[in-house]
Amino acid sequence: MKVFWFVVSFALFVGSFALFGYAFLGQEIFASLGAPGFPFEATLFILGIIVSSIAFAIPFHLLEKFD
Repeated sequence: MKVFWFVVSFALFVGSFALFGYAFLGQEIFASLGAPGFPFEATLFILGIIVSSIAFAIPFHLLEKFD
């Protein structure tokens, strides 16, 4: 079960890199939605920070502690 949570944490961490990368292309990606003025870049960047924080929190809170 530890390996599963490690893989989930790793996938979230790598996925946060994609969110950080797409933050620079927010208007080009979401231009078809027709919402001018919405801060897509800031939203994606903040989501990247949140997802990477969750990825770091999973091993500390869900995995057992050994001495």
